Amino acid sequence: MNQSFNVQGMTCGHCERAVSQAVKTLDPQAEVRIDRAAGKVEVQSDQPREAIIAAISEEGYATA
Repeated sequence: MNQSFNVQGMTCGHCERAVSQAVKTLDPQAEVRIDRAAGKVEVQSDQPREAIIAAISEEGYATA
């Protein structure tokens, strides 16, 4: 399932990798696309939305 998130606080490539890795730790098969400038993260995963939000939040990024 394709899910879209607004993620605040991503300022560099390291931030993008941290968010991507957080999602892939939860679901290694997930596809993650990030538009840092727009603060958008799109995730193709069957994991519940709440679990993905929690994984991103644990890395220190606010998620909506």
